[in-house]
Amino acid sequence: MITENINITFTKDEAIVLFDFLSRFSSTNKVTIEHQAENVALWNLCSLIEKEISEPFNPEYKSILEKAKENLSKGY
Repeated sequence: MITENINITFTKDEAIVLFDFLSRFSSTNKVTIEHQAENVALWNLCSLIEKEISEPFNPEYKSILEKAKENLSKGY
């Protein structure tokens, strides 16, 4: 399997808020938005990812998504 990498740049504030959000998720296995800033950071993250990948606009997106999920879960 060939792995393609993408690079995404965060502001320091985005990185801090996302780190805290993801750390909380890792500890609790629950996704809860505790502050509006977490929503903003997640929206910004989604926007950054959207700029880097074209797959969501592909008519075969559902099968591409399933394959990506399968690829990622193989290691766990």
